[in-house]
Amino acid sequence: MEEKALNALKWIAGILNEYNIPYCVCGGMATYLYGSGRPVNDIDISVSGKYFSAIVPLAKDYIIGGPKHYKNDKWGCTTLSLNYEGQDIDITDADTLLMSKKDGTGWIKNREIYQKYPNVIKEIDGTHVSLMDPRVLLEYKQELNDKHQEFDRKFLEKYIKPNY
Repeated sequence: MEEKALNALKWIAGILNEYNIPYCVCGGMATYLYGSGRPVNDIDISVSGKYFSAIVPLAKDYIIGGPKHYKNDKWGCTTLSLNYEGQDIDITDADTLLMSKKDGTGWIKNREIYQKYPNVIKEIDGTHVSLMDPRVLLEYKQELNDKHQEFDRKFLEKYIKPNY
């Protein structure tokens, strides 16, 4: 992992842990932390939106956008965007997060997927980090089309078999 990504992950996880804000690292970063090795561009984190008011003053020097509602063909969510020493961090409100179905027939409430299995706590360079369970990660990545999602799905399928 690039040093800037590691530093940013430790910084944001440290804040969330210290203030007892439940969260999970998801997306490509979580897949990477399970061992995929695919480089990632940003750090995606889900929290309940009720904690945004606590996070904003703690991260105010690094906020580059939000909290604001964002919607496109794939996502509908409230987000808070940070940049910590050159590393993008996207914090999403897990309570309101919607993802369009791959077949275009409607929306999935991600909160329903997130709650199927508890988060996994993993120590990363001395910091405890809460990760989305790999089975949950695989389920939501099944609804995404990008080439890197296919790489992540294949990795997660191989990872889950012997571990769960």
